This record gives sequence, C-alpha cells and structure tokens, in this order.
Amino acid sequence: MPEAPDALLAALETGIEVFDLGRPMFAGMPQSPNHPEFRLALQRRHGDVVRADGSSAANEVIVTGGHVGTHLDALCHVSFEGRLYGGLDADDAQRGGRFAALGVETVAPFVCRAVLLDVPRALGLGRCAPAYEITPEDLEACASSQARPRPGDVVLIRTGWGQLFDDRDAYIGRSSGVPGPGEAAARWLAATSPRAVGDDTIAFERLAPGAGHALLPAHRVLLVEAGVHIVEMLDLERLAAAGVYEFFFVMAPLALVGATGSPVRPLALAARRPGSASLR
Repeated sequence: MPEAPDALLAALETGIEVFDLGRPMFAGMPQSPNHPEFRLALQRRHGDVVRADGSSAANEVIVTGGHVGTHLDALCHVSFEGRLYGGLDADDAQRGGRFAALGVETVAPFVCRAVLLDVPRALGLGRCAPAYEITPEDLEACASSQARPRPGDVVLIRTGWGQLFDDRDAYIGRSSGVPGPGEAAARWLAATSPRAVGDDTIAFERLAPGAGHALLPAHRVLLVEAGVHIVEMLDLERLAAAGVYEFFFVMAPLALVGATGSPVRPLALAARRPGSASLR
C-alpha cells in the first residue's frame, strides 16, 4: 500500500510563495550605534594561490556584532537590576567572556505560525510618524482586522520605517526618533504568549528624538520578564504589500555559544497568489 502523501510536500506541489524578511548585510548599512559595525574583506583572492590544475579559490574575513543586520536577541541580551530572565544573576552568567546560560545557541529553530500586525495600514497611513508610540489599542485594531496572535506564534509588527532603510541616517533616526512599541504594547504582546516578536526598525522600541537607546522598556518586558525573543531590522514591506497577515515562518539563529544575539534570515511562506512567483 502506498504511503499517505506528506502534507508539507503536498503543499509544495500546490505552489508556495517565499517572502525573504532579512536585510542584506554590507559595510555601511544602517544599524544600532551600540554595536560593532559589519565588515567584510577578501582574505584570499583568485590568483593569490593557483593549483596545479589551474584552479583558484577566494575567501573572506567577516567581522560583525551579533546585533547587526536582521538579527535575533537571546534572552541574555538584557538584564534588569542585575538579573536575567528567570532571575539568573547576570554577572555570574557572563563570567569567562561568554554567557554560560541563555546564550543564543540555546534558541531552537523557529518553524511555526506567524502573524503580521500592520500598524500604519490599520491607522490609514503609509508609515508611522517618527517617534510614534505603538499602543495596545493599535495592536488590538490590527489583530481584529488582520490576524490575531495565538500562543507560540511569532508576532511581527510593521511600522513602515523599513521604507527608509536605504537612507542610513533617516533609518537610524537619531534626531527624529523612531516609531515602535511602548511598554504597554510590549505587555499586550507578552500576554499573547508569543515565542518571539519582531519589527522593521533598529530597535523594537519607541525611540524618542535625540535620546537614542537611553531607555528600552519593551526589551525589559519581553526579554527579562516574559522570556520572549526579539527580532529586529526585518524587511516587511513586500509581505505587507501582498496583504499576507498569517503565514508559515522559518528562522534559525547561528549556534554561537554564549552569544547575546545572532544574524538571521527569516522566511515567510504562504500559499501562492495568482501571478506571483512560487517555490515548487
């Protein structure tokens, strides 16, 4: 008797559209000023060493912080009053030059349902204003009209700020401020019991004009109090333009032992729409 068809393979046969939610990584890209900048240089060029058969190889050296480009925050990234998630002593955990607990290598790959909460669309805007604080009411409006988060989901918030990615200074928003969730919105999200949350800015926070990363209440609520991972610098524009609010989500951090974060390249998978490219 033939085996029953695998449900995932059957879905591939019907056609799947893939939305790449990761940003390209290159020297000079916008990023948080709190972290080491990305650098890439060829360590060996073609022709430096030529083998007897005429072949040659090139390779590179990469220097980067763990919170550069599209990346995931491990639970050891933020402490409050000397404590990490679960009440662990932050000083003890970081002895030896890397974290002995809650490092990014402990984060299992994400293969789950995810939802997009498109805040500017719910507000009738192209993108949120600089320094706009996303509220629980905004998120509830998105959940009611777009998709409602369920426990274990990944919840992605679009502010529209990703439209500014190619303008480094505007995207960083040091003088203007950057839109994002405030503490109350972070508590609304934590109450939905997500596995992770994310958005399209350099910090999953509302940043005040000129203040930079002076205060990070959403990080405290999510990472320290609720144990919810954060993904930052997502590219959500194509997903939002397609009106895809509920989708299959795949993402895996690098297993960097004792690290506080890792670059990631998240993918949103949805049923193919008429006229769109598909994965077969």
